[in-house]
Amino acid sequence: MLLREDDRGVLAIGQPSHAWISGQLARAWGNERFGPVKPFDEVCLAAEQHDVGWATRDLEPLFNPATGLPRSFLEMPFDIHLELFTSGPRSLVSQSRYAAVLVSMHGWRLYQRRDLAKLEQPKADAIRRFLAEQRAFQAQLLAELRADPVTAPTATDKQVQRNSLLIWTWDYLSLALCLDWASAEAKHAPTAAGEVDLELLRPVGPGRVRLTPWPFEAATVTVHCEGRRLQRRYGSEREMRAALDAAPWETLEVSLEPGAG
Repeated sequence: MLLREDDRGVLAIGQPSHAWISGQLARAWGNERFGPVKPFDEVCLAAEQHDVGWATRDLEPLFNPATGLPRSFLEMPFDIHLELFTSGPRSLVSQSRYAAVLVSMHGWRLYQRRDLAKLEQPKADAIRRFLAEQRAFQAQLLAELRADPVTAPTATDKQVQRNSLLIWTWDYLSLALCLDWASAEAKHAPTAAGEVDLELLRPVGPGRVRLTPWPFEAATVTVHCEGRRLQRRYGSEREMRAALDAAPWETLEVSLEPGAG
């Protein structure tokens, strides 16, 4: 769950709704400089489902007694977090093998960044198993995709890696938009000929931000997600969940505009 704090309290945004913005960015993405998204439907599906493992978890969020709020995605217990990224990709196999590969690669990227030398041995060992299992899972699905004449052309290592980096980029931009970061930089975003750092600039007005260089064909792109408005902090998980169930829904809408350069 993402927690967006403002002068009206906290907007609790489910991980899948944040991922929905990633999917909206994916569907708008592409111009002469940044190239097309291929295969379009599969990559867009993976973008909007990259946090699919959180779907039921965010219906009954855990409580953080230190804040009186739901636990954010950064505050999840290690074993639960690891399980969500293990079960998520497998739940997509019956829908799209290509999307399942990309979602698996996204979780792998998250955990591959951990400095295992600084972790307790049981956690480090669990991450090593996770990384190895995800690699094996990806290899199996990619072998099947490459044996299928319909999916083989877009299942090359180069194309799959590019698409994985695109999802990484959209995820970061979506987090920045949902959490109202004053500025942010998405490093190494894929372009048609290489990669570039994308800069999300300070808001130019309510619900308006600038992005440079501009990766879309349209002159502006508007995205939205949904959250529930919490107006105070709570004393127990039971109280917090009851308040969340009764909280009014709110749509967060943000328009992106080209920045200077």
